[in-house]
Amino acid sequence: MELRVLQYFLAVAREQNISAAAQSLHLTQPTLSRQLRELEEELGKQLMVRGSRKITLTEEGMLLRKRAEEILELVDRTEKEVTRSDGTISGDIYIGTGETDGMRQIARTANRIQAHYPGIRFHIVSGDAVDVCERLDKGLLDFGVLLGDIDKIKYHYMELPMKDIWGVLMRRDSPLAQQDAVSPRDLWDKPLILSRQVDNKSGLYRWLGKDPTVLHTVATYNLIYNASLMVDEGMGYAFTLDKLVNTNGSNLCFRPLRPKLELGMYLVWKKSQIFSKAAELFLERLQEQLCPPSGEQEGPDHAEREEPCGSSDF
Repeated sequence: MELRVLQYFLAVAREQNISAAAQSLHLTQPTLSRQLRELEEELGKQLMVRGSRKITLTEEGMLLRKRAEEILELVDRTEKEVTRSDGTISGDIYIGTGETDGMRQIARTANRIQAHYPGIRFHIVSGDAVDVCERLDKGLLDFGVLLGDIDKIKYHYMELPMKDIWGVLMRRDSPLAQQDAVSPRDLWDKPLILSRQVDNKSGLYRWLGKDPTVLHTVATYNLIYNASLMVDEGMGYAFTLDKLVNTNGSNLCFRPLRPKLELGMYLVWKKSQIFSKAAELFLERLQEQLCPPSGEQEGPDHAEREEPCGSSDF
């Protein structure tokens, strides 16, 4: 299977039309049709259904589209890293993360690095833990920021000093808004809006002290902004992390849980990961920013610290 043919296939999947794809690729329509036919013969699967006006992908075609995009992205990254000059530290750093205020420190470190190395670019890919780990495993990310429990056997990791605090997003006219914090009993009979992540929900269920089947869960969410709209419309109470929604001047407010429920935060990477110079620099500078040597103030030009911040496995 040639990379060139994968590019042809993706062009057809994108355009949903052989003629339009051939035009964008500067190929003749018969040439493109032949290449696609040979690809299907090579794989022994039908990849697309050719209609009179529109081409649609089969189930196997949709799978190939996803894998082809990943393959070509990885090839592009590899070519850039290999051909880059050894004299200057530059390049792309890919970081996957969920929604967390802890990304503020990552952004602060990135900004300070770019002040000295303007050729380094950061790409932040948002997703839940499953999404981030999948992309890490495929080599599409250099680092992942994960909350809660992590697989310490599978990944190298650096424990970050930041903690995320669980709480409930609610309307200001809710009776619970008059309290400084909410307890499990306060929520047993309330309509709940939960994150779709299984790991997060299992921790919340333990805190609630109730079997999920007896709780009144009305919705789940992936992005907290959408959950905040559901709360604002009166659908229920959304479990979320602190500082993700700016409630100043809005109809919403955030109340922490009592007993307190926190999530630890980790920067993780594959144990087989071979870092670019840019990625190595980022890891070193992040360690320095978070754990400056004793007697020094935090700044962009610290001496390298021998030990990383928090527990780690390198």
